[in-house]
Amino acid sequence: MNWLRKKKIEAAEKTVIPDGLWIKCEKCGEIIYRKQLEQNLFVCSACNFHFRVNSRQYIQILFDENSWQEFNANIRSGDPLKFKDKKKYPDVYKAAVKKTGLNEAVVTGTATIEKIPVVGAVMDFTFIGGSMGSALGEKVKRAIDKSLELRQPLIIVSASGGARMMEGALSLMQMAKTSAHLALLDEAKIPYISIMLDPTTGGTTASFAMLGDIHISEPGALIGFAGQRVIKQTIGQDLPEGFQTAEFLLEHGFLDLIVHRKEMKSTIARLLRFMWDDADRYVMEENKANE
Repeated sequence: MNWLRKKKIEAAEKTVIPDGLWIKCEKCGEIIYRKQLEQNLFVCSACNFHFRVNSRQYIQILFDENSWQEFNANIRSGDPLKFKDKKKYPDVYKAAVKKTGLNEAVVTGTATIEKIPVVGAVMDFTFIGGSMGSALGEKVKRAIDKSLELRQPLIIVSASGGARMMEGALSLMQMAKTSAHLALLDEAKIPYISIMLDPTTGGTTASFAMLGDIHISEPGALIGFAGQRVIKQTIGQDLPEGFQTAEFLLEHGFLDLIVHRKEMKSTIARLLRFMWDDADRYVMEENKANE
């Protein structure tokens, strides 16, 4: 028996489980097979917790297959302030590019949602916390310009820690620039839908993320401006339970909808058909072209 037990132990020790094959849910602790999680759009099947996803993954989730056409991919931030903390800003930036394969914390492109043409900007929290620097602001501004040029609805998916401190006031000015251009979109009567993922905070929340015609979030997302500790110290009061969650904001009128990730695409399509007179015309033309 001792010999058999020894063989079983040796066999178990030789069994190697690849890293990342199983993932633990941050909310309920459920151990989930990664491929199963991917098939479920990175949502826990046990408690509906929405895992954070990167920009590429969300593009696949939200837009029609093979419809995404990226533009302005090579716009990158400089180092105007020669900023240095524990590391130099250029070194932090290069590390983010290497880690993510992106040149900035937002990806912009044209695409379709259930055959309805749109212009999209999808932020990526894995790139320096989705922080908003000069290049990000410029890419969002150009996405707005593209929406005006094509007269197609704009969809911005936000996931951000706020303004990028390494660019100082230049980063903060992106709030004004993007907000001013969204006013042009409003004047042109072109729909803009803002989707806020976990987390959406700081200067991003204080500018384009909260200037949509429709504000949508996924369940449980953290959305706010300053952190809870800073707010509590400023006002000298305890904050309500659930403060800065999507559910709290919906209850208090800052959000229009909370939508499950599986239903986001169909929900956006329904909203666009309701808000935009040309939506059905584009779908009909696409169907005729495919006949």
